[in-house]
Amino acid sequence: MYRIIAAVLAAGACASSLQAQTTPTDPAASAPVLTLAEALDRAGASSPFQDAAAAGIRAAEAQRRVAGLRPNPSIVGEAENVAGTGIYQGLRSSETTVGLALPLELGGKRGARIAVAEAQIGRAGLQAVIARADLRLRVTQTYNAAAAAQRRVGIAEDQVGIAAEVVRAARVRVQAGRASPLEEQRADVARIAAEGALERARRSAEAASSNLARLLGMPVGRLDHQWFDAVPPPGTSRPAAATGSLAVAAARADLDTASAQVRLARSQRVPDLTVSASARRLEQTNDVAAVFGISIPLNVFNNGRAAIAVAEAQREQADAQRRVATLDVEQDVATAQAEAENAATTARNATGPALAAATEAARIARIGYREGKFGQLDLLDAERTLLDTRTAAIDALAAHHDAQARLERLIAPAPRRKDDQR
Repeated sequence: MYRIIAAVLAAGACASSLQAQTTPTDPAASAPVLTLAEALDRAGASSPFQDAAAAGIRAAEAQRRVAGLRPNPSIVGEAENVAGTGIYQGLRSSETTVGLALPLELGGKRGARIAVAEAQIGRAGLQAVIARADLRLRVTQTYNAAAAAQRRVGIAEDQVGIAAEVVRAARVRVQAGRASPLEEQRADVARIAAEGALERARRSAEAASSNLARLLGMPVGRLDHQWFDAVPPPGTSRPAAATGSLAVAAARADLDTASAQVRLARSQRVPDLTVSASARRLEQTNDVAAVFGISIPLNVFNNGRAAIAVAEAQREQADAQRRVATLDVEQDVATAQAEAENAATTARNATGPALAAATEAARIARIGYREGKFGQLDLLDAERTLLDTRTAAIDALAAHHDAQARLERLIAPAPRRKDDQR
């Protein structure tokens, strides 16, 4: 291996182009390329996640209409002095009363219900924004996985071709009596392993493309490899802020709903009145008289304090969860940003000088092996180093895009609240 590295340093001027070595074989090169932006647009137009969020908004708006409704009146009907004894036998002395009873809500119950419903509408609207951000993250991660899988197929195809060339070179050396038959057998084992790796890579790529196609509702062909290969230059990333993120806004919306529930619980302590107006008919005289009534419940066994205590405890819990959400988002943002930067550094190293050196080393090892200057173990070591370097580059690129997508999801801005716009 040291001889190979020395040959690489001596032949640095004739190093092959990086782009030519890293471009995967694509049988459908004439097919249109599906970019990430097109995939996001397609998923947003036909996603069931968006439909679920829209249904949640409609349900919250309907709940707002329900909260604004007043209690229904009741029809009151009574019959007195019937089915008794003496003069009260039958209906001879009956008194029939028919009227209307109307509950009157006191203590601001209707306004408190409306406040709870409006808070829930705001939460549902925020949930729709969260659903869009989650969908964007899911599509980006699935697209990234499919693009990485396609690149791995290209590497596996290259390795199968290289292994076949090594087998042919070993056969020539064996036939010429310059090598042991063991070399041909060893090369053939490497070829079989490369073909198995290609089969596994193709199967994984098909599964990844199928997952992306399910999200988009359309067949998926070639993906944008330029996007996948893009790595930001060092020193361009900036610290991301977690303030105003969707997770913090969701926790704040839950706190608003809990505060509205406290107001509703307090309004429930005020008893409601039920007023009634009826007409009574006296059977004996066939006269009609008006009857007025009022009903006031007595808060003896349930005065509403327990419900208020429950609502206040839930509000305190929501406030604590809001603070926890803020801490969690700040930690997750810092972790995701560090992971994205670390993966970008690894990708820049793996796709830069390291890959160029490994590529040139493998090229020289193949030439030297055919000419009898290098042994087969040197060749296999160089090829293994090249494969590991290319695989590490793809893994680093995939990890960078995944971490960057998670970071963008974490810092996605929430819509401004109405009280913030004043």
